[in-house]
Amino acid sequence: MYRRLSVLLAGAALPLALISAPAQASHPAIQLGSVLPAPTEVHPSNTTFRLDSHTVIEAPRSARNVADQLAKALRPATGYRLPVVDRAPHGAPAISLETGHAGARLGSEGYQLDVRKSGVSIRANANAGLFHGVQTLRQLLPAAIDASRRQHADWTVAGGQIVDVPRFGFRGAFLDEARHFHTPGEIKRYIDDISRFKINSLHLHLADDQGWRIQIDSWPKLTKISGGAGTGVDGVGGGYLTKAQYKDIVRYAADRYVTIIPEIDMPGHVNAAQVAYPELTCDGVAPEPRTDTDVGYSSLCIGKEITYKFVEDVIRELAAITPGPYLHIGGDEAHATTPADYVTFQQRVLPLVKKYGKTAYGWNEISRAPAATKAVAQYWSTDTSNADVAAAVANGMKVVMSPANKAYLDMKYDRNTVLGLSWAGFIEVRTAYDWDPGTLVTGVPESAVLGVEAPLWSETLRDIGDIEFMAFPRLPAIAELGWSSADDHDWESFRARLGAYGPRWVQQGVDFYRSPQIDWAS
Repeated sequence: MYRRLSVLLAGAALPLALISAPAQASHPAIQLGSVLPAPTEVHPSNTTFRLDSHTVIEAPRSARNVADQLAKALRPATGYRLPVVDRAPHGAPAISLETGHAGARLGSEGYQLDVRKSGVSIRANANAGLFHGVQTLRQLLPAAIDASRRQHADWTVAGGQIVDVPRFGFRGAFLDEARHFHTPGEIKRYIDDISRFKINSLHLHLADDQGWRIQIDSWPKLTKISGGAGTGVDGVGGGYLTKAQYKDIVRYAADRYVTIIPEIDMPGHVNAAQVAYPELTCDGVAPEPRTDTDVGYSSLCIGKEITYKFVEDVIRELAAITPGPYLHIGGDEAHATTPADYVTFQQRVLPLVKKYGKTAYGWNEISRAPAATKAVAQYWSTDTSNADVAAAVANGMKVVMSPANKAYLDMKYDRNTVLGLSWAGFIEVRTAYDWDPGTLVTGVPESAVLGVEAPLWSETLRDIGDIEFMAFPRLPAIAELGWSSADDHDWESFRARLGAYGPRWVQQGVDFYRSPQIDWAS
């Protein structure tokens, strides 16, 4: 209801014909450079490749995961068998996936895509690069390729070559599970959504004042008491991930070359933990459960040893089920913790993450602690200077850019948006696009920036439709900042490519915001 009202307020109803009518042939082939994010190099030619009923997908056994996903994506709309084979029959039209010896320039995530009349080839040094190349190929086919049933279309791909490498190695999305619990199915859907734009990490916010959303065996009441019904904002949306569910999400994401980053926010944002275990407070008295959206009132008791037993147990259990390199330990808005206690806490906790084989990741406040120089800080501030961050960066700390007034996807698009908040301002598509992660903050040069992340907090969200409405079309803007060269940053080009992408979201059933800044294709 909220999403549809927002669309109407924006003055653009969804074209129902796009939802129900099959695509008709034929349209000019989509230009090679018209994809999201913008490719590094594009070399068009005068030829085309036509996908037909004889086409096969050729891939080595090591790349079958990518090939099988491509076949699964193309079969419904085309109606073709598209068998996946080790070697294509002589003369058969083929989409060929090739790994290894693709050149140092491509690194582990870059790819080279060549389109000839006889077939398409995607080369990469690793499967992650092949996967990214496949996402580009899917965008080069007509939008009807995303339909769930057979379409009558001319499946033509423009000829030429794309050579594509990412600007930053870290390109993240974020989903808040604590303020409102989103199911494993919804998380998987979001992974599918974001991976199409070459996003390679998903940060899950798993605990906050309202609820605790991940099973911890050594502290079972965390989920028994603070993961149950009524533990979301406004008392809506209880639930938590079992370890088995979390591991399944990790595997699902890895198949799409997305790394899961779990977060347990501390020493603030811990009311839910203290409701379950009052010994984590300084006076031993359990606080009342909270379903409001206030922040900054809770704190672990910095002087009690049980605090550090709790923290180490949580870090140890999360590290054991998280193959990725990062554990996020929060650290923001700890207003109820004194500055001295905050540093004391971080000096003890940051090394615990390393003890269990992970790199500590936290909000930019962690930069106050000397131990943070070996960590990664997530810059969420709206300021373009921060002395603590600059000093820590000078001593080796790395940064992921998530400025709240540019990258927070839970901010309203405008005053008429029913969902979302506005404390960091309204964020229309151009606001999300028009900034440079490598030059935004004084004292944080591009060499210290690992990449970008687009947070989506859940105070006002209830289901996957809400998630997608707030994420799209802004997430592709953040994705392009992370992937494409700064030299390719061009608002007019981006808005044209984004507008052309709209029919694909319609085919996918994504209820996106039809920004008036974009000329949406029909």
